Amino acid sequence: MTRASDLPGYRRRIRIEPREHVVTAMLEDDIHAMAVTLRHDGERVTAVEPFVHRAPWNVCPGAQAQLVQTFAGAALGEVIGQREKWTNCTHLHDLAVLAASHARDGGGLVYDIFVSDVAAGQRILEIRRDGCTVLEWIERDRVLVSPPQVAGQKLRGLRDWIRTLDGDEREAARLLQWASMVAQGRAVAREDQSDPRTLSLTCYTFQPENVVHAVRIGNTYDFSDGSRVPLGAFGDKLLAWKN
Repeated sequence: MTRASDLPGYRRRIRIEPREHVVTAMLEDDIHAMAVTLRHDGERVTAVEPFVHRAPWNVCPGAQAQLVQTFAGAALGEVIGQREKWTNCTHLHDLAVLAASHARDGGGLVYDIFVSDVAAGQRILEIRRDGCTVLEWIERDRVLVSPPQVAGQKLRGLRDWIRTLDGDEREAARLLQWASMVAQGRAVAREDQSDPRTLSLTCYTFQPENVVHAVRIGNTYDFSDGSRVPLGAFGDKLLAWKN
């Protein structure tokens, strides 16, 4: 069977590293490289330290202050998925949630997401946790056709089904759903993504007070060409600096 990792396409790596009273979650994909460190006393967040290394819009770094405002002082159990997400950078927000969820873990973990480019109307979507496949979906003409649990649904319509899952599988499904939607941008020419007024997105950058200043910037990498690995040297350097 052909795997998404064998085909040209989108790559995302998420790495979560808990230490005593500190946890860092970091992410890199085609257009993003960023991280969130939470410092805590075992029960409550004592400091929020976001870091944006690479982002698609010039106003994205401003979301760092918004994230601090959202989560500073919160109980770890209150750093949940839908807390003011759309006024934040959604990627920083998700990293904060992941960091809090794994703050008390005994060791780190890595998620790798592979989404093949569209070929004959089809994409293969896969997420691995520490190298082991957790979920693999097939999408045809923007409708999921496999496995049976998701067949007939579109990515955006998976929220209710994802809520029925438990623990690690629910987390993995959310990460795969969101990354697969981001990956759709690979099929759109950059010039067609450069006017924020034409994009129906919801995040910090697209808030009315920010979108009027938004300009498309940043390097885009194709990790599927094998020339580099997401969160390679960048991830190790960031972790050493934060801990």
